[in-house]
Amino acid sequence: MYSCIAYLIIVSIASFFAGRAIPTRHLHIDRRPFRASPFEREGRIYEHIGIRKWKDRVPDMSRLCRCIMPSKQLRDGRPEADRLDAMIAETCVAELVHASLVLLGFGCVCIRPTAVGWILAILYALGNLPYILIQRYNRPRLARLRARVARRTDGASQACSAHGDHYGNETSSSAHLPHRTRP
Repeated sequence: MYSCIAYLIIVSIASFFAGRAIPTRHLHIDRRPFRASPFEREGRIYEHIGIRKWKDRVPDMSRLCRCIMPSKQLRDGRPEADRLDAMIAETCVAELVHASLVLLGFGCVCIRPTAVGWILAILYALGNLPYILIQRYNRPRLARLRARVARRTDGASQACSAHGDHYGNETSSSAHLPHRTRP
């Protein structure tokens, strides 16, 4: 059992640092696996499990590692649209990391092919599932807010062309996300 626990700790720490290294420029919220499925109804399906009540109560790495993780606050000196783009990208990274952790957790079954290995793997998967749901709930909401900000910005100035955004993308401004920058 201790070898499984050590494995899960190592995998968790390695996944955290791997997640920080993922280049966000390749993440597209309008493509699988990040695009919301029709049954998710733009994230509203998760309200049936009371996600609004518990999502802010789960441990959050952005509160624990403020020097490494980006802030979730919208007003920190950067333009609001840029901040929203970074937050949307982070939901993709977090979902990817936690989904990987679910799969990697089943390595406990290889280390300890007994009921103990299966129980630890299942508990580890169930422990990561809420984080995946939170990302899938928050991403469509952030994308809608980003679209509203873009419309407001477009109305105030002509920073965006008719067929692209101010990043040079020819898709919607939140579909292709900029590469993460160091704070």
